[in-house]
Formats: sequence, structure tokens, C-alpha cells
Amino acid sequence: MTGPRIALVTCRPGPRVSVDRDLPVLVAALEAAGAEASAEVWDDDGVDWASFDLAVIRSTWDYSWRADAFTAWAEECGKLTRLANPAPVVRWNTDKRYLGDLVAAGVPTVPTRYTAPGEPVGLPDDHEYVVKPASGAGARFAARYTPDEHATAVRQVERMHAEGFTAMVQPYVRGIDTAGERALQFVGGRPLHASRKGAVLTPGTPYDARKVAHPGLEPWTPTAAELAVAESALAAVPDGPELLYARVDLVAGEGGEPLVMELELVEPNLFLWLHERSVPRVVEAVLDAAGR
Repeated sequence: MTGPRIALVTCRPGPRVSVDRDLPVLVAALEAAGAEASAEVWDDDGVDWASFDLAVIRSTWDYSWRADAFTAWAEECGKLTRLANPAPVVRWNTDKRYLGDLVAAGVPTVPTRYTAPGEPVGLPDDHEYVVKPASGAGARFAARYTPDEHATAVRQVERMHAEGFTAMVQPYVRGIDTAGERALQFVGGRPLHASRKGAVLTPGTPYDARKVAHPGLEPWTPTAAELAVAESALAAVPDGPELLYARVDLVAGEGGEPLVMELELVEPNLFLWLHERSVPRVVEAVLDAAGR
């Protein structure tokens, strides 16, 4: 009797795509546990998704440039096999306007404004801020500005609008420069591990320059307050879906309180290369999902 067939979903390699260091590790660990596992490209028309017992979205890190195509793929794949995370979660989480839902649910969140194509740019003139696309990953098309750099920021938003992107504007949280960002990972609804990284956006870095997405990454022990905020964010996901994996990115507010920067439910890097002891728990959760 053979084990479950599991697809770990990734994307085609390219100059703008990071290498998924965890992918071969997970494939090998699942194979060692008795599964038939393979890495499959999400937009490869030759993949028979119905032949798998489970498709786990992992490193589809090109999706943000083709979000509509990716969500359409997720909808179709979810009809053919069990998809983790599910297609409704993918659709909700690929547009960072989901942060508004977290705010409405009372989750402490970095304040965010949005400007869609055709709307006025409307940038701050009294504090440092960040501009990035509402559909984006790896700090692509993201930049940090002071009020003196207004003209450059306007050009960024105008280019994003011209390419069909909605821009989001957030105050730059200065706690990032001292305390960094914390990424709390969950698998099967339970805390897995946590990491901390340094500031991604440095002053003067052009928005279209490639950034180091996770500078100075190191293990982190989350505080009780950080865990509470992360869990409140997960509880606010519409319709209470079953999540195989999740990553909650937190920063420290002016008073040191944890704020949600992003909630990553589609293709978060799990940083298993930094947390090797977490691999068995991820394998267990994947096999459990495949057997349902």
C-alpha cells in the first residue's frame, strides 16, 4: 500500500524569484515518512492536480505579479484535490486589504490606507511612511519615504497604478529599526517556531530595486503578548477556515506593543532551514491533512 501523493506547489525559477531552501528538505522528509511527494509548478499545464491527495502551496513567489491568474488556479485546483491553504483563504489573503478585516475584528494592526488606480495619490506630509502594493511579496515594489521625498513617492504610486496595482501606505514603524520584525509560524493551528529579522527597507533604496527579504534572520522566542496578537489575527480570518500553515509578521508600536504588519496564509517562507527541529512537526501536519 502506497502513501499519499502530495504536491508541494512552487513556481518557475527566475531572476526575481528567491530560491526555496525548504522545498527539497520537505520533499525528502515526506518521502522518508512514506508519502509520494514532489515539487510542482502552479502554472504548469501538464500537472494533473487531481492525481494528488493534497496540494500544499509553498513557494509560489511569483504570484503577486499575476494575482488574478493565481487565484483562478487555486479555485480550480481546490476543485480537483484538497488544497492547503484552501482557495477562499488564498483569495482573501492575496489582497492586503484584508488588514481592514483585522482592524474591524479588533486586532492591533499597523494603520494602512489604500489608493487604487484612478484614485488620488494622497501621501502623508508630516511623517515617514512606506508605500507598497496591496498584492506583493518579498518587499517587491516597496519603499520607505520621508515627506521631503514626496515627488519620488508619487512617481512610484503612479507607476503602480499604471500597472494595475492598488498602493497601500503605512506609517514607517520606527520600532523595526531597533527591534526588527518578528515572524510567528503556526502549523495545524498550533505555534511552530518564531524568527526575527532586521529592517528590510532602508532609506533611499529605490522601490524597484531588489531587496533582501529577510536580513539578519535569527530564532526568536515570542512573548505572551506577541502570541496573543498572532492568535487573535488567525481567529479573525473569515469563516474560521482550517489552516495547515500560517505566519504572522509583527512589529513593535510606539509603546512597544505588538502590531500585525502582515498575515501570511498563502506562501509564507517557513524558515525550516533555521528551525530544523520543526521539520517533523510540519511533516506530521501535512500527512494528517493528506489523510482527511
